[in-house]
Amino acid sequence: MAAVENHLAARHIQNFSEASSLEKHWGYVDRAVPCTNDAGSCAYLDQVYESHDLSMLYSGILWAIIGGILLLWAIGRRVFPSPRADEVVAGDSERLAKIIDRRSRIRRTAASLIRKYLLPDSVRLIFGRTTRLQILILTILAAYLFIFSFAGITYQTWITPIKNNPGLYNTRTSLGPFADRVGVLAYALTPFSVLLSSRESILSLLTGLPYQSFNFLHRWLGYIIVIQGSLHTIGWTIVEVRLYQPQPKVAIEWIVQLYIIWGVVAQILLLMLFALSTPWGIRLTGYEFFRKSHYVLAMVYIGACYGHWANLQCFLIPGLAIWGLDRGIRYLRSALIHYQYLPDGSMGFKAAHTSLTHFPDAEHGDVVRMDFNHPQDAWKIGQHFYLCFTECSIWQSHPFTPLNLPKVRDGLVSHSYIIRAKKGETKKVAELAAKKLAEAPTATTPLILSGTYGESIVDDLTPDVNVLCVAGGTGITYVLPVLLGLIEQPEVKDRKVQLVWAVRKKDDTRWVEEELNAIRKAAKAHKIEVHIYVTREASSKNPSISDDASEKDEAVIKEAGVSSSTSSVREVRTNTSLNVQRIGGQGFDRHPDLEKLVKEFVGSTVRGSTTVYASGPGSMITDLRSFVASSNSGAKVWKGNERYDVKLVCDDRLEW
Repeated sequence: MAAVENHLAARHIQNFSEASSLEKHWGYVDRAVPCTNDAGSCAYLDQVYESHDLSMLYSGILWAIIGGILLLWAIGRRVFPSPRADEVVAGDSERLAKIIDRRSRIRRTAASLIRKYLLPDSVRLIFGRTTRLQILILTILAAYLFIFSFAGITYQTWITPIKNNPGLYNTRTSLGPFADRVGVLAYALTPFSVLLSSRESILSLLTGLPYQSFNFLHRWLGYIIVIQGSLHTIGWTIVEVRLYQPQPKVAIEWIVQLYIIWGVVAQILLLMLFALSTPWGIRLTGYEFFRKSHYVLAMVYIGACYGHWANLQCFLIPGLAIWGLDRGIRYLRSALIHYQYLPDGSMGFKAAHTSLTHFPDAEHGDVVRMDFNHPQDAWKIGQHFYLCFTECSIWQSHPFTPLNLPKVRDGLVSHSYIIRAKKGETKKVAELAAKKLAEAPTATTPLILSGTYGESIVDDLTPDVNVLCVAGGTGITYVLPVLLGLIEQPEVKDRKVQLVWAVRKKDDTRWVEEELNAIRKAAKAHKIEVHIYVTREASSKNPSISDDASEKDEAVIKEAGVSSSTSSVREVRTNTSLNVQRIGGQGFDRHPDLEKLVKEFVGSTVRGSTTVYASGPGSMITDLRSFVASSNSGAKVWKGNERYDVKLVCDDRLEW
């Protein structure tokens, strides 16, 4: 009790020796009742405790809203499910009739309206390449926090005498309750911020959205917590250093208290987290340093918050638990993937060994293709793995999407990946591949997998949905499995399928030559059009090569404008129309007109909606969001014209 008295004496001047009882307040220290201080001090204490109780109420309401939205979202996925491709194929006419019922039309109409108005990027100068929907969600959250940071506080000033110091007075204002309010809200948001950053995401289980979809909100919620923590610190510093008397005695006694020391540590850690997470901080220290330091600093920050104000552990312990659960499941999943039979017949940890194919490109960065088999369950199309290259570093892992179909053969699943070497770990991998291939005709390297992560992107790809795949460079890995999956299904009458791939050089098609040939062979039956745009090489006199194979099963085509004696020219046997265009120039890129491509594709569909699968540079995704949004029309979808129901599924894992 003596410790509690000393703790509160400097702040609230409560007289515990004269109190008849202690009044409990959740998340705060007990209050001595009745108040035996002067009238001004008692009125101030009334405001402090009332404001804190409201802070806890507003925090509870915030979490109730978050929980309610997630619950309604999860229920909505059950009540208004998207039609699944496997259900439609296996179903009968009655099943098909049920899919295209009023509930389906309501869902499609609402989705089309949302895409039209909330899909495009907005306020890029501040938020970067972020959709209006994400910004709207952030705005609503920020508005709630702003309003209830001030609500319920009596804005008043109390001048109170100081015992044993005649002529000196304390100035007590609403700054103290306000500083406490923003501090409580910062604590309340901490577990939500951790939840938004989890790779093993509970939010993904409830909403069906991959964990990357929450990165934007996690980042900006962190900025809000920085503002709240800073206001809390500044507010109480003004109170203790300026408004309370006598000075500097009060300030010195205040700053040396253990809970204040922990508060200072927490604020410093919070500012470090902010500085290292800015684009400038990441460029200065490197992404991997940011990622590892972010994990460590965040958990130490939560520990410091506990040391500062343990009464609010109801918000801190869940944050630590979520973080620990996320990390534990990550390591467990990696261990299960690699727990295999060893050469001596025993069971243990065994790394996968991948073969390396090197494609030199001094101008834009080398490309490495990796192929290997591994005993495991098949993943879903669109999911990705984190790969750790142990010969380069055991402390780093990077996300990569397999470009092949997930098929189990004799207990093994094939993996194929393409990596563009830029800097850091990917550059090390390219250098390792070049070195090994210079010493031997083949090269392999061990790696450790973690995953899978993300959600399937083809579950709702029913036979009546048209498919437009748009890729830039190595983004082809994201859309290829979609096309490879389509050619293994029965052909669908009137379905339109098209691949648009922009590459810098014609030779870049060698990265996925085998997969492209498989698509070309099956393209006639499935009516797949393949358009490849070469953006870096100069246009030729005949930039477009079209091979109409409607009269022949196979056609031999050569790239126009290149001598047959050139070693880079090779024949490609195909049974579909192939369109290869050189649209660039020497030393500069020129990109395909995506707006025209999207509008022409949607306008030429015979029936059904359209799904656009896309992966590539941020500028390409930004453009596609705008073009897809303009192609949607909720009014026309409601009237039964599903052509204007156009969905975008892009490689940032935010599905529309």
